[in-house]
Amino acid sequence: MPKNENRTVFQLRLDQSKIPVEIGPEQVITLSPGEHSELIRAIIGDFAPRFAPGSLLIYVGDAGDKWAYFDAAMLAELGVEINPHGKMPDVILYDTTKNWLLLIESVTSHGPVDGKRYAELAQLFAKLTAGLIYITAFPNRTILTRHLAEIAWETEVWIADAPSHLIHFNGERFLGPHTEV
Repeated sequence: MPKNENRTVFQLRLDQSKIPVEIGPEQVITLSPGEHSELIRAIIGDFAPRFAPGSLLIYVGDAGDKWAYFDAAMLAELGVEINPHGKMPDVILYDTTKNWLLLIESVTSHGPVDGKRYAELAQLFAKLTAGLIYITAFPNRTILTRHLAEIAWETEVWIADAPSHLIHFNGERFLGPHTEV
């Protein structure tokens, strides 16, 4: 087989293993295969509807394509212009009802939002007109326990295999009795 045909066969195999992620009505992007992309799909499909219903997807990064999805106009409208070489979070959602920008890191890429990453993101989004929420997403509790000591205060943790709960690393803000079981 000539080289071009080999590349085509290889490309077809690669395309078949990509992970489709629905980002809107009849709008799908494909991400590189792997647990990182599976977690990003869970963030968009499970986290967003529960904790930021109706939010707008602004950015999705991928191992193969850093800018898999990017609404630069929306981010600029919020007062932020991104350096294309800046270290973006894995997913950015904008909750229009609360005027919050949710910066979500998939732990499977570069680890959790620790003190250093928190400072990097704060600097990257310093001119933002919305409130910033820092979130680390984990596939499961086992992986969470490996990173527990690194997670920065004033952040949130979401675990994909327990999608209806958040863990708050932010002191007394959410302290209080819980009457529902």
